[in-house]
Amino acid sequence: MSHDLDYGSLPAEEDDHFHRLDAHLVATDTLMTTLDNVQATIEARGMMVAYGAAGCGKTMSVNSALRKVAPDITYRLQLRSGPTPRDIRHGLFRALGLPGEPPTRPIEFDTLLKDALSQTFRVLVCDEAQWMGRSSFEYWRHLWDDRRTDMAVVFAGGDNCYRVLKREPMLASRIYIWQKFARMPEDEVVATLPAFHSLWAGVDAMTIVGIDRAAAHGNFRNWATITKHLIEGMRQKGVSEINQDLINWVYGKLGGM
Repeated sequence: MSHDLDYGSLPAEEDDHFHRLDAHLVATDTLMTTLDNVQATIEARGMMVAYGAAGCGKTMSVNSALRKVAPDITYRLQLRSGPTPRDIRHGLFRALGLPGEPPTRPIEFDTLLKDALSQTFRVLVCDEAQWMGRSSFEYWRHLWDDRRTDMAVVFAGGDNCYRVLKREPMLASRIYIWQKFARMPEDEVVATLPAFHSLWAGVDAMTIVGIDRAAAHGNFRNWATITKHLIEGMRQKGVSEINQDLINWVYGKLGGM
């Protein structure tokens, strides 16, 4: 859990890995595309949407890109449960580390935020953006459109943020880059896993493909969960290699199969 002093900052790289696995960030095609897109969005002082199904690496990819190109000027918000413009105001107040107490009147609050956002260029990241509705996206547009503010905005969220934005031409027309995240194809899964975690070094490709088809489905969050279970299963059973009995034991812990 983040403390007040680091609220709004990028998490450490190890915090990106699901279940806090001792894993490596792999330069997949998606990761490198995200780096290019984030860089272009910053240079254009534009807005970007990274969207797609849960577990496809949106947050990890965006965080990794920003650590490389804008670590000291990135301010991150993570919103939950249908945030309103009021929630965004207070989230920005806290993320930017503004002094004093938040204003009680919206017009005064907006003036304060615009003044702060005009002082120096910043990259604002709104994670879990699928929770936002039209009014919340409209509030971001209101801040970005102001001629005094100096910022780029990156939204990372599920498919719902894409649907909401696409229904509103005034909002959608202001998005500089749309990046859709999808499941990894099997050949990329086979190539990536040994670099992702040492558990998969030396495991034959057909075993990995079989697990992907049965349980992981190209979703990297699923692969992290499976990796965690396999590590624990090997410890419990005293085995040093992945075998079918162990794989079946892991399947028994996964729902929806």
